[in-house]
Amino acid sequence: MAQLVYRRYGGSLQVDIPDFNTLTEAVRIPATQWMALACPMEGIACDPRFLALMDADGNRRIRVEELRAAVDWTAARLKDRKGADEGSDVLELSALSDAASNLKEAAELVLRTLNAPDATRLSLEQLRTSDKALRDAGKNGDGLIAPASLPERLRPLAQSIIAAFPQVTNRAGLAGVDAGLVTRFREERAALLAHLGGRDAVFTWGTASLEQAKRVHDVAPLLEGYFVQCRLVAAQPEAAASLRLRADRVEGALGDLGAMGKAANELPIAPPDPSGVLVWARLYRGAGYEKLEAFHQEVATPLLGDGAKLTDTAWRELSAKAEAILGWQAKRDASPLQAMADTLGAVPDEDLDALDAASREDLALKPTLDVIAELERLVLYQRWLLLFANNFISMPSLYLPKRRALMEKGTLILGGRKYTLSVLVTDRAAHAALTGQGTTCILYVKVLPRDAAEAYEVAVPVTAGRSTELVVGKRGVFYDVDGKESDAIVTQVIRQPVSLWESMTMPFMRIGSFITSKVEGLAASGEKDFDASLESGYTKTVTAPPPAAAPAAPGAAPAAGGGLAGVLAAGGIAFAALGSSLAFILTQVKSLTLVDVITAATILAIVVMAPAGLLGWLKLRRRNLALLLEGSGWALNDRLMLTRGVATLITRKPKLPQGARVDHVDLVRGALRNTRDDDETDRMSLGARLGLTLLILFVLGWQVRVPVTEWLCTHQWLSQDACRMLLPKLVPSELPGAPAPSGAAPAAAPAPAPEK
Repeated sequence: MAQLVYRRYGGSLQVDIPDFNTLTEAVRIPATQWMALACPMEGIACDPRFLALMDADGNRRIRVEELRAAVDWTAARLKDRKGADEGSDVLELSALSDAASNLKEAAELVLRTLNAPDATRLSLEQLRTSDKALRDAGKNGDGLIAPASLPERLRPLAQSIIAAFPQVTNRAGLAGVDAGLVTRFREERAALLAHLGGRDAVFTWGTASLEQAKRVHDVAPLLEGYFVQCRLVAAQPEAAASLRLRADRVEGALGDLGAMGKAANELPIAPPDPSGVLVWARLYRGAGYEKLEAFHQEVATPLLGDGAKLTDTAWRELSAKAEAILGWQAKRDASPLQAMADTLGAVPDEDLDALDAASREDLALKPTLDVIAELERLVLYQRWLLLFANNFISMPSLYLPKRRALMEKGTLILGGRKYTLSVLVTDRAAHAALTGQGTTCILYVKVLPRDAAEAYEVAVPVTAGRSTELVVGKRGVFYDVDGKESDAIVTQVIRQPVSLWESMTMPFMRIGSFITSKVEGLAASGEKDFDASLESGYTKTVTAPPPAAAPAAPGAAPAAGGGLAGVLAAGGIAFAALGSSLAFILTQVKSLTLVDVITAATILAIVVMAPAGLLGWLKLRRRNLALLLEGSGWALNDRLMLTRGVATLITRKPKLPQGARVDHVDLVRGALRNTRDDDETDRMSLGARLGLTLLILFVLGWQVRVPVTEWLCTHQWLSQDACRMLLPKLVPSELPGAPAPSGAAPAAAPAPAPEK
C-alpha cells in the first residue's frame, strides 16, 4: 500500500498523486478531501472519447464514483502500470493482466489485421485505424451487411431487399441486410406469391378488370343514391313529389348560375322507379349526366349486355365484383415487395441462404469487436486517467507555471501583460453573477478563431497590474493550449482592486472621476444656458417693436441685468469671488511653514489611504479562484486561495530579453525638430504670447484688487498714504486688525447730561 502524502499549493492542502499505484489509494480517501466532486465535459483539454467513456450515466458530467470505477477497472487489467505513470497512448501487451486475456487476443487480432511489424505493442492510432479498416471491410459485428461487402451476384438482391423495407444502417453508417431482414423477406414473398395466385379468380373481366372496377367505383355514389330513392318511392309513392324542387326554389335560382347548378345537383339522376330499374334514356341532364352516360356506353353495356336499362340486382352484382377487384389490388399494393412482384418467383432460395449466412458470420464477430472497443477504453485510460485525477482529486497544475491544467483554455496577451489562466464560459451572465460575489478582478473575453471555427468566451483572472487600464472593447491576442492564435476582445469586466497600491489610490481616482464628471456636466449645462440666453436675446431684439418717443427722464435708469451686460457683470462677480478665495488661501498659507504643509498633506493622505488600503488588503487576501471554476460548472470542496506568489504566476509582465540594452534617447523629439524646420509654424509669436499673458494677469488682478489691497494694508505691507490713495473710502485705521495711529488725541468725553 502506497503512503499518501499531502502537500500545500497556494495555501490549499492537496494529496500528491505522482503515479498510478498512488492513484489507486488516493481514490479511496473520503470525497470531502477531494478538490472536486464533479466537473462538466466542456472545456476539458483531453480526448473527447476518453471523457465520453468516463461519463457512465451520459449526463455530460464526471463525478467521484465514475472516476473511482474507471481507476478500479484499469487497475484490474494492468499488472505493469509504467505506461499509465507516463501517460502513454501505446499499450504494451506484456503489461496486461490475466483478467485482460480477451483484450490481449483482440490486440493480437488488430496487429495481424494491420500487418504491424511490432506485435508486442499497440498504439491508439493503430487501434483506431484498424477499427475503421474493419468497418470499411464490412466487419462490424452487428450482422448488417452492406451490398458493397457481398459477392457481385448477391448485390442486386440485397439492394432490392434494402429498398423494400425501412432502412437500417450498420456501425459504419451504411445501409445493409441482416438475418432478420432476410427472414421477413421470405415471409412477405410467400404471402405475396400466394395472393398473386388468386388473381384470375377475382379478375373475371379480363385484362381490363382493374380499369372497369375503378369506373364502377367512380359512379357508385350516384347509382347507390338512385336505387335508394327507388326503394323509398316503392314504399311510399307520395315521396316522389318530395324529390322534386319546390317552385319558389326554382324561381329564386333563376338568373343565378351557381344557385341553379346547386339546385340541379339535388335532383335524382332520373325519375325514381318503384320497380328498381334505371332506364338510361330517362337520365336527367344533371351534374353527373356525362359521367353516367360514359359508364352506360363503356362499362355497363359491355359487361351486362343490356344497353337499355340497369336493374338494382344487376348493379349490386356489378358493384360487388368491382369491390373485390379493387380489394385484391389494394392488398397487392400494400405489400413491401410489390415493386418486385413480377420477379419474386425467380429469386432462388440459395441466394437468400447466402445472405443469411453472411449476416450470421458478421454477427459472430461481435464479441471480438466489442473487446476491441474495450481495448480502446484501456488505452485511453492509460493515457489520460492519472493526468485527469491530478486535475480532479488534486489540482497542482493550477499553481505550477511549467504545467498546464486540463481546465485551462490558453493564454491571453492584452495591454502589455500575459494572462496565463483562462477557463471556458458557456453562460456569461450566470458566471458573472457568481464571480461578482468574490473579490477577484475578472475579464470576460470573446475569442475569435481565425480558421472559421465557432467563437467562444473565456474568463480570465487579473492578478497584477492595474484594473483601470482594462475596459470593454479592448483587443488582444489569445493562444489556446495547442498554440493556435486567435483574436480576442474584452466583453465584460468584473472590477476589483488588483494590488494594494491600486486599492489605496482608488479613492483619489474616484474623487477625480467624480469632480471631472461634475465639471464636465456644469460646463455642458453652462454652455447650453449661454446659448439659450443668446438665442433668446437675439429673438427679442429682432421681434421687439421700435420704442415710442418718451420725455427725458430726470435721471438715467440703471441698465437691465440681461443681455451681454448681465453676462459681464456675472463674470465680474465670479472673478471677484475667485479673488477673495485666492486671498483667503494666501492668508492661510502664509501663516504656515513648509513643515506644516507637508504634515497636513501627509495626514490627509493617511486618513484617506489607510482605510482604503486596509479594505483592499482584506479583499486581496480573500481572492478565491474556486469561483472562477464553479461558474463554469465545477463542484469544488475547497477554496483555491490566490496568494501573492500565485498572483505573480497568473498575470505576468515579461522582462526584456537577456542582453538587451535600452536607449533612453527620445527619437520623436529630433523628428519633431526636423519637422518644425521644414513646416510653416502656426504658433503665436513671443510678443503676442507675452501680451496675452499680461492681459490675463491684469484682468485677474483687477477683479481681486480690493481684497488684495485690503490684505496688504492690514498687514502694513503698504504705507498709509498708498492705502488712502488706493482705498479712499477705507481709512487704514478702520482696516481690520490695524493699530491705532500714534499721536492721536484721546477722544473727548461725552458732555454730562443737564440736571433737571
